[in-house]
Amino acid sequence: MSPLITPAGLAGLAGATVLDVRWKLGGGPPNIDSYREGHVPGAVFCGLDTDLAAPAGAGGRHPLPSAEAFQEAMRRLGVSGSRPVVVYDEADSTAAARAWWTLRYFGHPDVRVLDGGFRAWVSEGLPADKEEETASPGDFVAHPGGMPVLEATQVLEFASEGVLLDARAAERYRGEVEPIDPVAGHIPGAVSAPTGENVDPAGRFHLPDFLRERFNTLGAVPGLQVGAYCGSGVTAAHEVLALEVAGIPAALYVGSWSNWVADPSRPVATG
Repeated sequence: MSPLITPAGLAGLAGATVLDVRWKLGGGPPNIDSYREGHVPGAVFCGLDTDLAAPAGAGGRHPLPSAEAFQEAMRRLGVSGSRPVVVYDEADSTAAARAWWTLRYFGHPDVRVLDGGFRAWVSEGLPADKEEETASPGDFVAHPGGMPVLEATQVLEFASEGVLLDARAAERYRGEVEPIDPVAGHIPGAVSAPTGENVDPAGRFHLPDFLRERFNTLGAVPGLQVGAYCGSGVTAAHEVLALEVAGIPAALYVGSWSNWVADPSRPVATG
């Protein structure tokens, strides 16, 4: 089953829990404001910083929440293991992918991303609500380990023996700019693979064959282990989602660059 769903597919899907995960990289106005201006009918707002991550620290800017905290958050949002979940953001699925990955990591069997997000939903003439939804409590049980992860101690060996994709913009990979983290550059051996190239100008994912060719060109070919990282484990989840659309399993370094540079003894490459 594809991890993506079209607006028409969501409109015809009965009994799904829908989560609005609109979020802006680098901060900005509270994203629940966008939700209140209009959302998919029945959708409940899910805060990426509060529901899909633990507080920032040495583990990175968006470390994984504990199983207990994530379970509590998902139950509050109405998530149950027996019902499908559809997640969406504004358009390009950057934040929605983090929700997809985290739910999958903690064992939910049926999670899909609305391809093109809320913008695609509206563009197809489907209705939007402004009333804030209150979900009936769910019964989701969080069991970690449903998706492969990379720890900092594994990253260099992984990059040497497999393919480690850096999902950030190319100028951040090269170390020319670093708007968020204290050190610029990339993990030695990593390959630049900006997530913006996973989607078309409207924010919809490219077709599986296109994505497969893209990742094969970057070295992600059958028989090699593949991993991804970004600044804080958000856009890298988008990379893992695109890889799954392409039929390529991949591990996520959740702490990503913000965790890597927290230890000054770890090597940094530029250029």
